[in-house]
Amino acid sequence: MIALNQKTKQKRILISAKKMFTIVPLVVLASCGEGYADLRGFVKDQEKLPRRIEPLPLVQSFQPFSYDGFDLPDPFRPRKLTVKQDANANGLAPDLNRRKEPLEAYPLEQLKMVGTIVQGNVMYALVRADKTLYRIKKGNYLGQNFGLITDVTDTEIKLKEIVQDTAGDWAERESALPLVEGTGGK
Repeated sequence: MIALNQKTKQKRILISAKKMFTIVPLVVLASCGEGYADLRGFVKDQEKLPRRIEPLPLVQSFQPFSYDGFDLPDPFRPRKLTVKQDANANGLAPDLNRRKEPLEAYPLEQLKMVGTIVQGNVMYALVRADKTLYRIKKGNYLGQNFGLITDVTDTEIKLKEIVQDTAGDWAERESALPLVEGTGGK
């Protein structure tokens, strides 16, 4: 009888488990249907709205534009190389058609006077630019500001530079390149 009771209990547990496995999924599925109520309401509301589509905006025709700024001076250039027609009443302007000398490619700050040589009656200055040594005399040009050498002495090179100011006028200034002491031929 005890064995019969145990078998009956096992059958009841088995039947209860089967009922649970069928009832639980049904409850879950029933609860899912309630989650779409707001979505269904939104769709119904949208169906009630008028179905009018706004027309596209009119396409405007393209208006070509001619850029005339190529003839204007470049604002990023440090100096203007064109001379204004009536700007320099004193006639001071560099000769832009003159062939440039090798030392005019260097700024004055990069040039070093390292010595002098006298040949005949002419005194020459020895100037180092990078690793090259140049021999120059009075009348040669030096630096990037149209610097004309006016005198060569044992201690310096004197020159007159022609620079352009912000108004475009050319002005003359005097500069000097002093002898560098203790170069030791280097």
